[in-house]
Amino acid sequence: MPVGSREEEPPHEQQRHAPAYAGHIGMSLAIRNPRTGLPDHRIEPLDAAAIGVLARRLRDGQRGWQASGDEARAAALRRWAVAIEAEADAIASALATDTGRGAISRVEVRGIIDMLRRWAARAPGLIADAARRGATAIPGISFSTRLVPYPLVGVISPWNFPLTLALIDAIPALAAGCAVIVKPSEVTPRFILPLRRSIDAAGLGEVIAVVEGDGATGAALVEAVDFICFTGSVSTGRKVAAAAARAFIPASLELGGKDPMIVLASADPATAAATALRASVVNSGQACQSIERVYVARAIYPPFVAALVAGAEAVRLNHPDMRQGEIGPFIFERQARIVEAQIADALARGAKLLAGGTVEALGGGLYLRPTVLVDVTPDMAIMREETFGPVMPVTAFDTVDEAVALANGGEFGLSAAVLAATPDEAEAVAVRLEAGAVSINDGALTSMVWEAEKSSFGASGLGPSRMGDSGLLRFFRRQALIRQSGQALPIAAYAEEMMR
Repeated sequence: MPVGSREEEPPHEQQRHAPAYAGHIGMSLAIRNPRTGLPDHRIEPLDAAAIGVLARRLRDGQRGWQASGDEARAAALRRWAVAIEAEADAIASALATDTGRGAISRVEVRGIIDMLRRWAARAPGLIADAARRGATAIPGISFSTRLVPYPLVGVISPWNFPLTLALIDAIPALAAGCAVIVKPSEVTPRFILPLRRSIDAAGLGEVIAVVEGDGATGAALVEAVDFICFTGSVSTGRKVAAAAARAFIPASLELGGKDPMIVLASADPATAAATALRASVVNSGQACQSIERVYVARAIYPPFVAALVAGAEAVRLNHPDMRQGEIGPFIFERQARIVEAQIADALARGAKLLAGGTVEALGGGLYLRPTVLVDVTPDMAIMREETFGPVMPVTAFDTVDEAVALANGGEFGLSAAVLAATPDEAEAVAVRLEAGAVSINDGALTSMVWEAEKSSFGASGLGPSRMGDSGLLRFFRRQALIRQSGQALPIAAYAEEMMR
């Protein structure tokens, strides 16, 4: 999931209004509307000094938050869910302007409300179970494990799902007893204001802050916290990891993907094509779990491609009416140019275009209809680099071994998919793939399922899973309390003559 880096920011202009927190960098940023192409919003990025002041305030609040207990924190999360419900229309409207899409924005808001209630219900019992007592192999010595939250967690989130990815780490961190600073992408910041109102209404302003900022703000955040969570591109993730190593803090990184789908010969080609289409182009392909490479058994390749092209041509843009159609504009203008360049590279190297392929400027927004490419080869950028757009390059394979080797090629290992006549047949191939999550007889299921823990393979990430129970437990350090109920050993027990 790419995020705006320093080179990718909207143009700087002079400050026009006061920042939400004192200590901005002295320049405001103009924010582009993805549907009109025009700047219609401004933010005031915080500087390192302001982040430091904010971090100290939140650390002060965290001590009482941790001491309040698991059930009290769960009750506070439930209050926040109610407060977000009260702001749901405002948050969804801001997200729709941020991203150029309506329905998914409403889904994001509903999902966060559900996430708050889920962690409120799950966290107290999970924490109690993890803090355990036990005996040791040495008579008279026992131990207990105490969970100690990291005092301050930083979250740097991307632009493709602005609300979900701002809070997917922040909510369990709060449940664990941490304080949190969230720095959403400067590409999609409009939702920050109504989200802040919900935080204030829930009485959580002393333990969580959502700040406006750019790349420099994010860099300052890494220096100010005890644990950093980052979702974004591999290139920026490497910089975050290096900064975290210098600060000697843990980093939880979810980075890019080039997710493959393997369609076995036993799969129904029309059904498989419909699944591949949906898993590739939802949110205009701007999702880390999007299918970006499709490998199809040669026996069903022609009908699969025919069905995929027909499906692609039937997909509607949500222009001019956001309330109609399946996919919206590119959120980030630079991403449209990256996708455009990858398509051009593929065509120059001999790929054949069967659907889509042209970035259209409509009302100032940039749109790409679902794009199908065939005759692609592994050396093409469209098969090696993250695309993050509604593009489906399709390759035929002759053997399962060949398909597995192609799917495992490259540096990424975020997720994948396998389609077959039965789940068992698909699973036999899925276990051979080098990816953290594999959807079986479906695609991009990681966007729907939160219970399944997964690791990111290769360059796709670092650190414990943000899904499942690890999503909360990663925010604790373990303190062992080791008890001696008998007589402690004297130094004489280590005399040379006693050790023979």
